[in-house]
Amino acid sequence: MILKKTKSLCPVCNCVIDADIVEDEGKIWLERECAEHGAFRDIYWSDSEMWRRFEQYEVIGKGIENPQVQALAETCPVNCGLCNNHKSTTLLANVDLTNRCNLNCDFCFANARACGFIYEPSFEQVVDMLKLLRNEKPVPAPAVQFSGGEPTMRNDLADIIRKAKELGFPQVQLATNGIKLARNVEYVRELKDAGLSTVYLHFDGVSEETNPQMKIDEKVVKNCAEVGLGLVLVPTVIKGRNDHEVGKIIQYAADHIDIVRGVNFQPIAFTGAASEEDVNRERITIPELIDDIETQTAGVVKKSDFYPVPCVVPFSDLVEAYTGKPQVRFTTHQHCGAATYVFVTSDGIVPVNRMVDVDSFFKSVEAMAEKLKKGGSINKYKSLLEGVKDLHTSVKKGEQGSTADFWKLIGKALLLQDFEALRDFHWNALFIGTMHFMDRYNYDISRVQRCCIHYATPDGRLIPFCTYNSGPVYREKVWKKFSKPPE
Repeated sequence: MILKKTKSLCPVCNCVIDADIVEDEGKIWLERECAEHGAFRDIYWSDSEMWRRFEQYEVIGKGIENPQVQALAETCPVNCGLCNNHKSTTLLANVDLTNRCNLNCDFCFANARACGFIYEPSFEQVVDMLKLLRNEKPVPAPAVQFSGGEPTMRNDLADIIRKAKELGFPQVQLATNGIKLARNVEYVRELKDAGLSTVYLHFDGVSEETNPQMKIDEKVVKNCAEVGLGLVLVPTVIKGRNDHEVGKIIQYAADHIDIVRGVNFQPIAFTGAASEEDVNRERITIPELIDDIETQTAGVVKKSDFYPVPCVVPFSDLVEAYTGKPQVRFTTHQHCGAATYVFVTSDGIVPVNRMVDVDSFFKSVEAMAEKLKKGGSINKYKSLLEGVKDLHTSVKKGEQGSTADFWKLIGKALLLQDFEALRDFHWNALFIGTMHFMDRYNYDISRVQRCCIHYATPDGRLIPFCTYNSGPVYREKVWKKFSKPPE
C-alpha cells in the first residue's frame, strides 16, 4: 500500500527519481525505479505502527528568511544552499575544522585518510562561517558543533571556541574521538574555559570487543568530570557488531550521571563504498534500535517512551506567543529521530513518561500557545495561569507521584520566564536519543528539505547533513575546493 510519494536517488548513479513510501507486512519501504539501473526497494522504517504514531507529529516549518540560493523545486538536492525550498532553520550547525585524524574507522563519515589531501579552513574562514550562522533569519543558529576529521588536531581549537562564544552561540560542542582529551586534563580545562559547552564523545560500547578505545573513553569521562565539562556519548550502532550493548551503554551513562548528559545513538549510514550485502547485514533502523533498548533495559525504558523531534514545537510556539519574539522551532522530519528523557534516581532509571502524561502535557502546552496568540497582551498572564492548571493535571496523571521537582522547574520556566531553570532539568536527567542519517539507499528528499542539522562551508553556504555526507556528497566537493596537498 502506497502511503506517500516523494523523490529519492538511484543508489547507483545518484540521479533524482520519483519514489513511493509503501507499507508491506508491518514495515515501511522506499521503492523507486531508475530508467538506467532498474528498480530498488529498501527499508525505510521497520515498524509501521510506530511510523503512524510519529506521523501525527509532522510540522512543516517556514525555512529561513535569507537563503543563500534561489532554487526550483525540481533541482533539489542539486545546487544546495540553504535554498528557498528548505523548510527548517538551523538547530545545530556543523563546522568541519580539518580532515586530519588520529584514527581510521571503517564507518567514518569523513573517510579522512582516503582523501589524499588536507582540508583545513583558516581561522578567518571559520569565523566567517560562524558569522553566517549567527546572521541567519529569523533566528540565529543556537548551537555549533566543531567536527572533522578530528578537530582536536588543530592547535587553535580553543581560540575558535572562544570566538564562537563571542559571536553569541549559546551552545558550543565538540565531536571527538577523545584521544587528546584523555591525555591531558589541563587541555580539557582549557577548552572548557574557552567556552566549550559539551563534548560529543564517540563511544561504541562498554566492552573491548565493541569499543577497543574503552580505556581512553573512561579517561575522557574522568577528565571531563574533574573540570565539570558535560559530555554526550555518541555510539554508531551497527547490527551484529554492537547493537547487543545499547542497554549497557545507557546504564554506563546513568552510572556517570554526574557528568554524562545523554546518549545519542546513531544507526550506521552507508556513506562509503558499502555493498548491498553490507547494507542488508548491518542496517539497523530507529524502531529496531528502540526495540533493543526496551529488551536490554528489561522494559524499564519502553518503545512508547520515545517521541519524534517535532513533538516539542508547541513549546516554541508558547514562548513565541508569550514573548512576541521568533523562537527556534524543531521542525525536522518526524522520521529523522526519536528521543526521551529518563531520571536517574537511587531506585534506578525512571523515564519522564512515568512522571508525566506526556501526550496530555503536549496538548496542554499547545492549548496555552493558542490562547496566548488570541488573548492579547492584557490576558497573557491570565492565559498562562489557566494553562498551568492543565499542565498540573497532566503531571498528576503520571505513573509515579514524585513530581515536585519536575513541576517546580516547569513553573519557574513558564511563570517567571526563567528558562535557565530548564537547565536544571537537563542536569538532573539523562537524554536518550537517536538520529538516523540517510544514505543513498534510503534517501528521501522530503526529509532533506526539513533537515535542521546543517554544515557551514567556506564558500558561504549551509548544507543539510544528509546532502553533505551522502547522495550528492557535498563534503568531498567542498573539501577538494578548499584543499591543499598533504604534508
